[in-house]
Order: sequence, then C-alpha cells, then structure tokens
Amino acid sequence: MPSPTPLHRFGLAVAAAIWVSPATAQPNEPYRNTLPAEHPAIAYETAAFDDPVSRLADAVASGSITLDYDDRFGYLPSLLERLEVSADTQALVFSKTSLQASLISPRTPRAIYFSDAVAVGAVQGATVIELVAFEPRRGAVFYTLDSARTEHPRFERPARCLRCHQQAATLGVPGPYIGSVSTSATGRPDFRLGTVVTDHRTPFDERWGGWYVTGTHGAQRHRGNALARDPATPAGLVNPANQNLTSLARFVDPDRFLVPTSDLIALMTFEHQTQMINLFTRIGWEARLAEHDGTFDASEAVARRAGIEEIVRYMLFADEAPLTEPIQGVSSFTETFSIRGPRDSQGRSLRDFDLRTRLFRYPLSFMIYSDLFDGLGDAIRNGVYERLQEVLDGRADGFQRLRPEDNEAILRIVRETKTGLPESWLSR
Repeated sequence: MPSPTPLHRFGLAVAAAIWVSPATAQPNEPYRNTLPAEHPAIAYETAAFDDPVSRLADAVASGSITLDYDDRFGYLPSLLERLEVSADTQALVFSKTSLQASLISPRTPRAIYFSDAVAVGAVQGATVIELVAFEPRRGAVFYTLDSARTEHPRFERPARCLRCHQQAATLGVPGPYIGSVSTSATGRPDFRLGTVVTDHRTPFDERWGGWYVTGTHGAQRHRGNALARDPATPAGLVNPANQNLTSLARFVDPDRFLVPTSDLIALMTFEHQTQMINLFTRIGWEARLAEHDGTFDASEAVARRAGIEEIVRYMLFADEAPLTEPIQGVSSFTETFSIRGPRDSQGRSLRDFDLRTRLFRYPLSFMIYSDLFDGLGDAIRNGVYERLQEVLDGRADGFQRLRPEDNEAILRIVRETKTGLPESWLSR
C-alpha cells in the first residue's frame, strides 16, 4: 500500500479541477494510487446517494421544494439558501481550470461558495451551476444544475467529473482541492513556475496564484491578484502591488457577484476543509476495501495506524504554517462562520478564529462535526478518537506545538458539543 505520508505538493502536471487551479507535483512526495471507485465496498456510481444535493434534487423533482429564479443571478441565490450556504463564503478564481474554462477570465472569475457539506461553483454565462456534496461513505459527489429558467430545474451527476477530481491532488479518491498557479493576462495557467496544491500546511507566500484575495495580512505576501502581462514571461510569484486589498473594483465589476469580496479567511478555511475531506475519504476507503477483500493483515494494520496518525495530525493543525502577522477578512465570513458553533458551557467553539499566529483559536478541525467524520468506519473513527485523546492528554510525542491549555480547552469543547463520543471521553 502507498505510504500515507501527507501529500500536498506534486511534481507532474495533472488535469484541471472544477473548483481549483490545476496542480503539479513536487519531487520526493509519494504518489498515492487511485482507489477503485467501482469496487463493491464503495459502489460509487451504482449505490444510492444520501447527501444535501441529492435530497434537494429529489425534492425539486417531486415539487415539494421550488428554486426561485433571480433576474440577475439565476438560480444561484435560491440554491445557496436551500443548501444553507452563505454568500459570504465567496471565493473568486480566475485561472481557466474548469469544464467551463472558456468562460473564465480575470474579468469573469468563477465564484465558489461552500459549507461543511457542499460546495457550489458558478461561472457567468454558463449553462450549468456546478455542485459537489460530501457524502458520508463516498466522499465528494459531483452534480450540475441547468442554469436555464424552467418550470422543472434539472440536476445531473456527470460521470466525467472524476477525470479531474480523482487524482494525486485529491489523494486518489473523489474530492476537491485548491491550487496555486501562475496565469497569463487571460487567465491561462502557466506551469513554468510550477503549481502547489494548498492547505493549512502551505507557506503563506505559496498560496492563491490564480485567485482573487481580499483582506489584510501585513507584510506577509501571497501569490493572489497577479497576472503575467508579458506572454513570454510568467507572472511573478508575488506581486507587491496586489497585497492587502480590500476591494477588487480594479479587476472586476463587484455588482456582478453576490458579494464584492473573495475573502482571505474564507479561502483559508476552505483550504483546510478540502484536504480534511480527502483524508477522511482516503483512509475510510482503504479500510473498507481491506475489510471487504479480507486482506487486513499485519502490514495493513501498520498502514491503518499511519493513516489514523495522519488524520489526527491534520485535525490538530500540528503542521500548520504559522502566521507572522495578524490577518483580517473584509466580509462577514469571520463572524457568520464562528457564530454557527456549537459552543461549550464557557462559550467556546472549534469555529472560533485566532487570526494572529494561526487560523483557529482552538486547533481541532471543525470537521469533527461533519457527516464525513461520523461516516468513517468504526475502526477508523474509534482509532482517531483514541489517538486524539492520547495527544490531548499529553501522552504522545511529536505534537510539541500544541499548548496544554489549548488541549484542555479542546477536550472540554468536544466532550460538551460532540455526540457519539466513546465512553473513555465521557468518563475522563
């Protein structure tokens, strides 16, 4: 079985993804084989799905729910409302890296919106809205909604999505990812400077090439808001003139989008979430395949422990790239994301931001509340709980960056807000 070492950078060019820039791989990172989605233990294409988009599609088809059509934005506002996705999660990507690449440019970027359970991609003038739902057992499931106004809006599940969304960048399972890529003045990706698949471990100065970014971050520099004006010369990795922007008016017409921002904090939150989703899916699939095929042996047990360790390190932000100065968004996302809780008896939540030296105040992933986490097989989920408790109790090496006071707070928050905990967590 391939090593479960964290894979967030790549050295070979791979196909573009719907949600993000394409990725290339860096040397010395192990490639993870693509797991068989058609395997009976997964049945990705044939089994019934139970996720927010499939449930909405069924309700729209039956007439029990309607989608309203807006004269400016089509079905998008109603769709987000029905899926409980806030417009202030909006992130704008202008690299031509989508099934609808011909419509994407620096003047007409793709808008992405997300929640814990779904993500939505909208391109101006497109014939479909793109959606991905995060299903408990299968991971990312991809859909489209026809954009044309009709009495019966139609959802579809295109089979071609996995051509781009099941690859090295997604850990070999169906999933989303965010990439940082240099682009031309028209938004065409330029691979001469390489590309990075990003998450909370990625250094700040390697993030967001091909994306618009609004927010303040002091002297820290990123690759966002930058274009190559000379076709013969790639865009600089960092453009000092495009840092700490609070408006995108010189790039796009803000009135053509639901909100006028591409929020820094929303982008960082979604970055963390994408690879958390892929890790849950990857390790969960590996366990189900081994159990179905009867191949669980001593070597598989070692690999499973390594997979659990990888999940725990990522959930605890153990390898997070530190902030060197405070950061601040310019939309309402910081407030609306945090207010969703849940909160313990002292008013603390895993959704509370820090934004001074790290992203979150209490560094344990909010995705512990997700259906994806709950949908992990018992062996993986219980193994994660056991290892989390060891780390948070101070009984594990390799987590020196976690402060004892944070560990105690995380334990208390989880015990008071998370259902289905093992008895060992409740009796402590």
